[in-house]
This record gives sequence, C-alpha cells and structure tokens, in this order.
Amino acid sequence: MSPTDVPAAVATLRSTRTIRDRARFLLDRARAAESSWFVVDDRSLQRAATEVAAVTRQNYPDLDIPYHSRWRHFEAGGIDRRQQIDARLPDPDARSRAMIDLTVVSVLLDAGAGARWRYTDPDTGQTLTRSEGLGVASWHAFCGGVFSSDPGDPLRVDAAGLTGLDTQALARAFQAGPDNPLVGLDGRVHLLHRLGNALTGQHARPSTVLADLIDPGGQVAAHDILDRLLASLSGIWLTPGVIENHPLGDCWPHRAVPGPDASAGWMPFHKLSQWLTYSLLEPFEWAGVRVTGLDDLTGLPEYRNGGLFFDTGVLRLRDPNLVERTWSVGDELIVEWRALTVALLDEVAPLVRDVLGAPDLPLACVLEGGTWAAGRALAQRLRGGRPPLSIDSDGTVF
Repeated sequence: MSPTDVPAAVATLRSTRTIRDRARFLLDRARAAESSWFVVDDRSLQRAATEVAAVTRQNYPDLDIPYHSRWRHFEAGGIDRRQQIDARLPDPDARSRAMIDLTVVSVLLDAGAGARWRYTDPDTGQTLTRSEGLGVASWHAFCGGVFSSDPGDPLRVDAAGLTGLDTQALARAFQAGPDNPLVGLDGRVHLLHRLGNALTGQHARPSTVLADLIDPGGQVAAHDILDRLLASLSGIWLTPGVIENHPLGDCWPHRAVPGPDASAGWMPFHKLSQWLTYSLLEPFEWAGVRVTGLDDLTGLPEYRNGGLFFDTGVLRLRDPNLVERTWSVGDELIVEWRALTVALLDEVAPLVRDVLGAPDLPLACVLEGGTWAAGRALAQRLRGGRPPLSIDSDGTVF
C-alpha cells in the first residue's frame, strides 16, 4: 500500500515532520508551564550535552561513530557477526535479503528485556543482558532457522516460519524460563505472528517488502524506507489508533495535540519503525545503495533517551510522587514524556556537535555516540539500570 492509498489524516501521522511539529508543540507548552505532568529546566540542556559528549568521546575517541543501529548489538563481545553471513551466503542478493530479514525480526524483538534476564552466547560463553543480549539471541535464532519454514534455507524469515512460532520455541532460543524471565515474551511472539500475517504469501519475507527500493548503485531517501515499512507493517501494532479502518501504529492520544483533521489529538512516534529504518541503513549501503536524508528521521522516544533528560535535570515531574506509580504506554504522562524526548533530542544534538567540534555529525551518530549510551550509563549509575519511570510493557513498544 502506498502513502497515496491512505486517508490524509493517516498520511499526516506517518510523517516525521508531524512527529517533530507535535513534539515541539508539547515541549513549548511544557515550557509555558501548561503541562499537567512536566517541568522543563533549559539550564540543564548543556549538562545533558556535556554528558553525551563525554560518553561519545569515551566510546569513539576518534569520532568515527557508526549509525545507531541493531548492528551495534550484533557486534557484542567484539565479534564481527556480519562476516559469518557473508561467508555462508556468497551471492550478494541472497546476502542482502538475509540481512534485511534478520534486521527486521531482531528489531521487532528489541523491547526492554527486564533487569533479571541474561543470555549466554554459545560461541563465546559471554553473558549478555538487555539490548546486546536480545540482539545476539536473535542472531543465533536467525542463524539456526528459528524464523524460517525451510530447513534447507535457515538464513531467512518468512510468513510460515513466523506464524508457526510458539512461545516455547522463542523461550528456548532466548534461554528464558522461570529463573531467567524475559519481559513480554508472549507479546513478542504475538508480534511476530502479526508480522507473519502481514506478509503476502506463505513464503513471503520481510525483505520482499523493501526489494524494489534496493537498487545497487542508486539511492533512496531514509523516509521512503520508513514510509514503506509503515504502509506494510502498521497493522502489526496493537495500539488504540484507527482512522477509517487504517491502524495508526505507534500513535497515542494526547488531549492537547492539535491537528487539521482526524489526526488531531494523536501523537505519533513510530519508534520501532524508525529504529528499524536506522538499522537498515547499513544493509542498504552494503547492497550498494546510497541512503539520503538521514536527519529526516527523528530521535527515538524510548526510555534511555528519555531517561537522559530526567537524569540530567532537563525534565522533572510536576508531582514527584508520580514516580511511585507504574504506567502504561498509553497514559498521557508517558505519551508526553516520549514527545518531549523527541523535541529535546533535536535541541541537544547541535549542542553535542559543538562540544565535540563535529558540526556535520548526523543525528543517527549523535544517538549512537551518544544520547542512548549516556542515558543508559546514567540509569546504571543512579538506579542499577532501571528507567526513571516504571512502565508496564508487553514487549512491543518499550
């Protein structure tokens, strides 16, 4: 389905321009003391930028910073796992399709794992947690054919393989169990089932959705990749938003959000779809495609980036007692927190570039260097890695 096949309000909510405009509106509103939930301290933005720059320099002393991508998690333990696929699939087209399949399924499995879950890499014996553990676990699951319906062709993800997956199989692949609980395990399986149902044909693959955008020697805009993902995959998210029978995906109600049409009152994010787009940049480039317009994508509204602004004092709760509650992803406080995160990432990025002396650093690299890593480091230092707010997640948004 192309963007022209959907109602105007749906197309509006799929645009990163809309995400930015509405996030900026809510940030301006909070600065004017009109938010029911948050207070903004602009004096702390420079502190946030300094924290991010320090972590970036520590992680990438030469400022040769890769994209914020699932592929960073595949590199956990210092292993170049990409080369393993290169060796097993010498044909460039087959290799490209496999890498896209892997990226899609791994990103969809990349929601918060919880503080207790661990994964032992069978290749190295190294114990991994959180995003790195999820990434390496999904890597081994993919290489082992967990998502393929064809035992003779394990390095693929297809509709039949996804819809036939059960919770026990994914639990085994992720070493999850009563003594090693993985948050949202059932939710992850159901999400993969919905992905399988969204693919056309029993043996359709996620890479099929993007196949005509891969033109070796050509170029594609980052937002075109995102548009294709949203047109094809928005229906897999179990969220409250529907306009004229079109599911909105990662869009949530906020009473203050203005709009010209039926999109009013909805705050879009498309976090996992954008995280997927960021993670596909390298597979596209490895296939010989130049990706343009990287900064058209927004910063990612998740709890590491959002926590950065809590933990550096840029944001604080109007009522400090609210930190004691457990929130759902659709609660207005969480929706607004995510929106403020998007807008503040746009503001902190140029400050980080100034501190680093790297004026041309793409947002994708600022995030990697970066805001996500600094948010994680601060959370570890202050709360043992827990986010600043407790969110009841089914494993499909956070």
